[in-house]
Amino acid sequence: MRFSAGDTSVDVVIGADNATTRDFLSMLPLTLPFEEFNGREKVGYLPRKLNTTGSPGSDPEDGDLVYFVPWGNLGFYYNAAGIGHDDQVIHIGTYQATAEQLRQLERDDVTITLAR
Repeated sequence: MRFSAGDTSVDVVIGADNATTRDFLSMLPLTLPFEEFNGREKVGYLPRKLNTTGSPGSDPEDGDLVYFVPWGNLGFYYNAAGIGHDDQVIHIGTYQATAEQLRQLERDDVTITLAR
């Protein structure tokens, strides 16, 4: 997937074939605002909750894109230190981005598309 805002793009490699990932991919293309959250991640709220049936929780790491079930948001983790396994945090994929690229996601609406 590609997350694009302004002159910046962040590619995400899909990590798992599960109901949540498939449901999210079915929504693309999609445009969302993202914002800073708690010095740990950049978050964007989806227009609806995703199907989580059978999707395992995860132990998020820096560079993970996750879906947080209670709030229905995506999160780009960049400071996951001290966060353990949580059944409500579903791994979607992994990314590599600089701090500046992640900040750019806050400045403009982010368009999410499938990248080939």
